[in-house]
Amino acid sequence: MKLKLLAAAALIGLMAAPALADIEVGISVDLAPPPLPVYDQPPLPAPGYIWTPGYWAWSPDGYYWVPGTWVEPPAFGLLWTPPWWGWADGHYIWHGGYWGPHVGFYGGINYGFGYGGDGYRGGRWEGGHFAYNHTVNNFGGTHITNVYNETVINKTTVNNISYNGGSGGVRAQPTQTDRMAERESHVQPIGAQAEHQRAAQADRSLFASQNQGRPPIAATPQVAHFNAPGAAAAHGAQLPAPQAQPQAQHQAPQPQHPAPQAPAPQQTHTQMQQPHPVPQAQPPRPAMPPPQPHPQPQPPPQQQQHAQPHPEHEKESPHR
Repeated sequence: MKLKLLAAAALIGLMAAPALADIEVGISVDLAPPPLPVYDQPPLPAPGYIWTPGYWAWSPDGYYWVPGTWVEPPAFGLLWTPPWWGWADGHYIWHGGYWGPHVGFYGGINYGFGYGGDGYRGGRWEGGHFAYNHTVNNFGGTHITNVYNETVINKTTVNNISYNGGSGGVRAQPTQTDRMAERESHVQPIGAQAEHQRAAQADRSLFASQNQGRPPIAATPQVAHFNAPGAAAAHGAQLPAPQAQPQAQHQAPQPQHPAPQAPAPQQTHTQMQQPHPVPQAQPPRPAMPPPQPHPQPQPPPQQQQHAQPHPEHEKESPHR
């Protein structure tokens, strides 16, 4: 009986491995991921859950958004390190997320809600429970007793960049603490997280090519339940993925090199400044005295008779 149970457990492990491998397998892409969408955090479903931010994943059909969600950690004392994209050797490399005793390096990406690019400040383990930072999390109607207040100061620039390195990417490097966390024992994403990503890939509305970088489901309070009450859509203007990608391929900068030719028109402006002195000779200004010889109104007899009309003619000249 024990052998049968062990065999069944082994089969279950083999069946679960591909699901987790879908998240962890190294992927390299030539196109940069779209900017991170702006969204509100759904309410915490129950005590003990930890927020896992949304991210752009890749499939043969392009980038698709995996909504942020609350996840129950696989074991006591574990924290989530989000996945991230990083530029290396001419490609954008996928770095999968994992659970561990400390939050490791995730590219310096500012995912928000406690993940400001370095560590996690949305909560911490205290004794035998997980405590939540009230200034970061949305509790909704859930009664939470293990709460503390701590102001979060972002050490990184607040933006929507979703990748590290490359053209326009975040310029963050792992610290010594990050490197120590990478050497610790890690737990791969749980089955619910793998199911969550598969459900996102099956939803065509979450592909950047369909939503132009603004997914209709940006975050959900329950794993793999995109229509659950409290699910949040993206809001705020976002750049379409096709516009952000060419800039990362270093193809856009090449056509921009002709831009330095702009100084040439500046020289033309200097040439235009040279013609300005030409009018300084002002041959027409001496032509102004010729109008003075208009002595036609100068006949002395008429000046005495029409001495008053002259001011009238002067009054008409402004109307012209």
